[in-house]
Amino acid sequence: MDLSVEAVVNTALALEGATAQQNQQMLLLRKTLESQTQVMQQIMAPLEPKLATSGAVGTRLHAVA
Repeated sequence: MDLSVEAVVNTALALEGATAQQNQQMLLLRKTLESQTQVMQQIMAPLEPKLATSGAVGTRLHAVA
């Protein structure tokens, strides 16, 4: 199997371009997921039940039904 130098160079350049594009896509995905995580944390924060601070019920065991 004989490959010309041009074919090898072209293949290497194509792979390099594909890798760069994939890296950009991964960066965009990471940023999107981080943004969604922050939004979900902001939405869920007020919904978390608070522990009781006084009384016989809810001060020793935290259970959510």
